[in-house]
Amino acid sequence: MNLPVTMNAMIMDGPRRPLVLRKVPLPVPAAHHVLVKITACGVCRTDLHIIDGDLPHPKPSLIPGHEIIGEIVQKGSSVTQVAVGDWIGIPWLGYTCGDCIYCKKGQENLCIRAAFTGYTIDGGFAEFTVAHEQYCFPIQQSFANPSGAPLMCAGLIGYRSYSLIRGDNSRIGIYGFGAAAHILIQIALGEGKKIYAFTRDGDLASQAFARRLGASWAGDSSTDCPVKLDAAIIFAPVGSLIPKALRDLDKAGTVVCAGIHMSEIPAFPYSLLWEERVVRSVANLTRKDGSEFLKLAAQLSVKTDTRLFALENANEAIDQLRRGMVEGAAVLVMK
Repeated sequence: MNLPVTMNAMIMDGPRRPLVLRKVPLPVPAAHHVLVKITACGVCRTDLHIIDGDLPHPKPSLIPGHEIIGEIVQKGSSVTQVAVGDWIGIPWLGYTCGDCIYCKKGQENLCIRAAFTGYTIDGGFAEFTVAHEQYCFPIQQSFANPSGAPLMCAGLIGYRSYSLIRGDNSRIGIYGFGAAAHILIQIALGEGKKIYAFTRDGDLASQAFARRLGASWAGDSSTDCPVKLDAAIIFAPVGSLIPKALRDLDKAGTVVCAGIHMSEIPAFPYSLLWEERVVRSVANLTRKDGSEFLKLAAQLSVKTDTRLFALENANEAIDQLRRGMVEGAAVLVMK
């Protein structure tokens, strides 16, 4: 492939400002890195938190985006695990040190020197990107297109959250029915679970979407669940949903907070937590999560609902996601 010397990219110049389309130099893959021609990149709620300034200290002149599908077009030195022509997915976790106490305990998602795609290293709101060969996932051909992009974060973080409550829990509540939830429900139903979906009050479209995908019940977040739940996953970044989910939970149930950022959590009585209920968070992902999830997604023929936007329309995609106007996932596609 004859590679250009520049590429189009959407640049973040500062928090709470629109991204700017610019021509920038084509990145050069360092040792153990590959250059990837991007086909598509999903727009994730984490991107909103970065752009809105909820997550501090992003890379200067950042190219956001961490749900990347693309083809390797060039290798840096010492690359041994992938080849030019391979189709890969690039997730949020871009690098770990392998040497800190967390990496040594098998908790690389908590690495103290981790780097993150589209946050501390440039991401996928561009025509090309570079990535470390050990932090890319080989993907099957059915996912080598825009439909595969949401799997790289919405799918992965949903799966990691689900894996913490998978067990014998049969009645699972999902709070916030967007990109992650619409993937996770397919996994959960495939394993015989019943899903109870909660959306913003009055969001009838999302509730209908959840029922269409197989939810046993869907309704407003302020509404009491019609059954006692065995477990709950909160995707919406709304702190007040934690005491609400605890009220919906049966004894010994677990509430998993799946987002990287959440609004303030209000005080709640100890009685909601008593009887061995648990509240816990999920941070990032491990490569083991990714391999397990992509294998399962292929086995269950997981489908994604996507709304496609051209790269230069990234700000429109971000705005529509922020206002809850995207059913499924927003995905940027490159020309």
